[in-house]
Amino acid sequence: MTVGVDGSPAGLAAADWGAREALLRDLPLRLIHAWERQHHSHTSLPWPAAPSRWSEGIPLVVTDRLRRRYPGLDITADHIIGPPRDVLCRASKGAEALVIGTAGVGRFAGFLLSSVSMATVAHAEAPVVLVRIGVSEGQPLPGAAPGPPPPVVLGLDLSRPCGEVVDFAFKAANVRATSLVVVHGWNPPPYYLYGLGAALKFGTDLSAEDRESVRQALQPWRERYPGVEVVAQAVIGEPAHHLLDAAANAALVVIGRHRRATSLPHIGHTAQAVLHHCPAPVAVVPHS
Repeated sequence: MTVGVDGSPAGLAAADWGAREALLRDLPLRLIHAWERQHHSHTSLPWPAAPSRWSEGIPLVVTDRLRRRYPGLDITADHIIGPPRDVLCRASKGAEALVIGTAGVGRFAGFLLSSVSMATVAHAEAPVVLVRIGVSEGQPLPGAAPGPPPPVVLGLDLSRPCGEVVDFAFKAANVRATSLVVVHGWNPPPYYLYGLGAALKFGTDLSAEDRESVRQALQPWRERYPGVEVVAQAVIGEPAHHLLDAAANAALVVIGRHRRATSLPHIGHTAQAVLHHCPAPVAVVPHS
């Protein structure tokens, strides 16, 4: 499990969430701090060295904090010079997930996603989990509190292969010993809605067909993770809206991102909406 830290409250929230996730999955934790060296024309001035020393100390401070809180966790920390997006994307190679923090002020006001966060989500090879400030600070590990743990929510898109996304969601639910809520939203073409007879047929036959498609898509993972209770929803309407409703009390929301051979940070409008407004941590899983 890899976490990008920068000394901010959002970075500390991401580190705490990543530490807890590493414990759940029995994985070591790697902290990465990227610092982009600034070039100054007045090189004789002594002050540029101070930011460098401060930057080098961030991983050590965060490591010390996490070791006090989670004494059994295997933690390593690296300070790497380079553009943060490039450093984080390189660090994601081979990682179970890359965790980064983001400032957030609620569902309706939205997340404050930086250009680094968006570019990292769009280009990282591993799943990227965005954690909002305050999500995990001081909370017990999932399953430790009385009552059922909150579910994992999966946004399922059947229009393209999504095995990597489904597997990540099932695994996340399995390690938390919680249920998996699967939301498959579908916007019908306008011609389906013309006429009462068509609308009635759409509301019965087509929804049943959609539910069966969801069931078949999930069946291999139901067999692989028999302990995970699955609640599947095939719903009509904008997928992002249904996902945000389901995410109100979720432990984690899992969505997919199609890999694209482009330098542009494109992640799709549904992922954009969820990332900007979801109150829970969001895992964006790249898939073919």
